[in-house]
Amino acid sequence: MFAGFEIVEVALGAGRRVFARRGGQGPAVLLLHGFPETHLMWRQIAPGLARDFTVVCPDLPGYGRSSPALDDPDALQPKRAMALPLIEAMVRLGFPRFAVVGHDRGGRAAYRMALDHPDRVSHLAVLDVIPTAAVWARADARFALAFWPFSLLAQPAPLPERLIGGCPEAVVEAALSGWGTPASAVPDDLRAAYVEALRDPDQVHAICQEYRAAATIDREHDEADLAQGRRIACPLLALWSASGGLASWYADEGGPLEIWRRWAAHVTGEAVRGGHFFPEEHPAETLDRLRRFLLP
Repeated sequence: MFAGFEIVEVALGAGRRVFARRGGQGPAVLLLHGFPETHLMWRQIAPGLARDFTVVCPDLPGYGRSSPALDDPDALQPKRAMALPLIEAMVRLGFPRFAVVGHDRGGRAAYRMALDHPDRVSHLAVLDVIPTAAVWARADARFALAFWPFSLLAQPAPLPERLIGGCPEAVVEAALSGWGTPASAVPDDLRAAYVEALRDPDQVHAICQEYRAAATIDREHDEADLAQGRRIACPLLALWSASGGLASWYADEGGPLEIWRRWAAHVTGEAVRGGHFFPEEHPAETLDRLRRFLLP
């Protein structure tokens, strides 16, 4: 995997680090994964982008081999805080301005980065997400039953940590097989890598702290932005699963594009064949759409 890429560990002081793979040449693109994955989800997309760009694929802060965004393990891990070590890592790698692509949780860190640091982000692509405040404002029984990590992982410690730690295999299997993507899209060795990343209790706690922040602080940050009229200034591409909830639940509102147009000035996008994990299920189609968006 990731032929031609090098492993980089960016030390940020106080024992904090961002683990990533870097490859290619040209304008920089930061690829951010979701739950329960690591940067390995980009294995079939990053090499194609590397033909035209310098591609950096990190583990999100608090996921995989990257340190949590905040040193205090009892602190919530909001996306505003998660964006900072990623930006610092990109600057230290020589990329003060870059495009960012985020799937699932990575999409939430990505759009927060674009809102808070418009001077850093040239392009933003969000994959199968709508803003966090918009998610909770529209939450209903369909949402609660379909996307269980939002509510389960946000429960007070230590319940979700114990559940994940007790059987990480079941968590990975349920997520990767339950949101419209066939099990065959993620091979056994990748599943094993995702499971292994959930065996570290400190990392699991950091992930739960991130979900707790999404249910509280992240919503507050989003709602404050809306009230103040802050919007994403850079071009935004929204892609979503053609067979998932975003394609049908919000049709009466004009779908995900109309929701994102409340948050950004320049929005394009479309539904993509496949389930929630369409970057792993249909990497060539995902790559094609990203290249057309990112290339001048």
